[in-house]
Amino acid sequence: MAKVKIKKNSAIVAEFAIQGLLEKKGKKIVCLDLTQLDGAVCDYFIICHADSTTQVSALAESVEDTVRIEMGEKPWNSEGQTNATWILLDYSNVVVHVFQKETREFYNLEELWADAKIQEIESE
Repeated sequence: MAKVKIKKNSAIVAEFAIQGLLEKKGKKIVCLDLTQLDGAVCDYFIICHADSTTQVSALAESVEDTVRIEMGEKPWNSEGQTNATWILLDYSNVVVHVFQKETREFYNLEELWADAKIQEIESE
């Protein structure tokens, strides 16, 4: 029973993370559902990119603010704020990746996790 609660909670965290990215106009936002994959490191990867390090930082900050305000959650870990070419926010079962466009293309996480169900998020 507790496992279902964790999965449901991770879906809600993912939704608020996406909301934070939309508020600051993240580009090509995708949600990779890893819940059905053996050996997955978490339930969801949220991925997007920006055109500048300033926007990468703003997107990550917006995710942190939105998830904290709506859920009272802070990331367990975060990486990449210094260079802001790839900021990772780890909420345990949800990992948010905010890239600069070139860095996203280089690492190509969507291809690495190609077996996952991928949902493209419509932005305005």
